Amino acid sequence: PSERGPRPRLHRADAQAPTLSRRLRLPTEANGGYSSRSAPATPAPVSMSWTKRAFDVVAASCLLAVGAPVCLVVGFAIRREDGGPVLFRQVRVGRNGAPFVLYKLRSMRPDAEADHGPQWASIDDERATRVGRWIRALRIDEIPQAWNVLRGEMSFVGPRPERPEFVSLLRQRLPGYDERHRVRPGLTGWAVVNQPYSGTIEDARTKLRFDLEYLERASLALDLRILFRTARILLFGWDAIDATAQ
Repeated sequence: PSERGPRPRLHRADAQAPTLSRRLRLPTEANGGYSSRSAPATPAPVSMSWTKRAFDVVAASCLLAVGAPVCLVVGFAIRREDGGPVLFRQVRVGRNGAPFVLYKLRSMRPDAEADHGPQWASIDDERATRVGRWIRALRIDEIPQAWNVLRGEMSFVGPRPERPEFVSLLRQRLPGYDERHRVRPGLTGWAVVNQPYSGTIEDARTKLRFDLEYLERASLALDLRILFRTARILLFGWDAIDATAQ
């Protein structure tokens, strides 16, 4: 997640995702409760699936080719800072609930969860190393996930993959949470470019609404829009998104 700039102004989730998320009746302060009723997400057309996969393969190949020299330099800096491993491997939940190993450049201390177990990352996370804070801000730590994209475990655009420990919690607290597992998880997504961190159940609820909206509106045009917004955030920070928010 990016650390550049102040936390962005959030869009109103109810206005952004009016269709599928309301059919699922996700909990809000207004309704004050939870409902177990859910509705299936509309599957993407076959042509969209093939186009999206072709784009993923080409884009991931280009990212690995261009990012390899950057990863080598950053890897040397990571190793030199604390002597720990360069790559970080972590199990995440993917399409249809299947677990897979996600790869990142390590941005936190090797013993980051030794004392308190699994935790959500946060802005200015004290567990991040000096090099880690820098690569997290620029999203350089995410480059190795292009390999996950090539393997077919991820896509460039989609709901961000969550850890099994958190999935177990969120599927209990947020009805319809498993709907987001109908597609491959992404390097970036509609929820990512609208709310950068998910450090609480309330944040996860808001992100789920954006994920459901993405499932409802899935198209190559929306994917390109998300990629464009992601690039603006990386280059200019969240202020660039706030200035153009609708």
